[in-house]
Amino acid sequence: MRVSYNRLRHLLIDRDMKKIDLERAAGITHYQMYKIGNDKDVTTAVLRAICTALHCQLDDIMEFVQDDCNDVQKCLNNSQICGKI
Repeated sequence: MRVSYNRLRHLLIDRDMKKIDLERAAGITHYQMYKIGNDKDVTTAVLRAICTALHCQLDDIMEFVQDDCNDVQKCLNNSQICGKI
């Protein structure tokens, strides 16, 4: 499973916010926002800061999605099939 922040992206669009606006409102760094933009793991402290700034719950900004591959070894050998690992 991997993390997806598509919900956060949609929430920012709905609220007419840019990523830099969220960085400032939540007090997070540009690097943390970069990780979110690339669907990488961030700490719970970052997620809490975002939820506090946006007055929302965790499931409003992220979700776990199933990887496309069923075979982990195949995924490791050919990352183009499975996307980011």
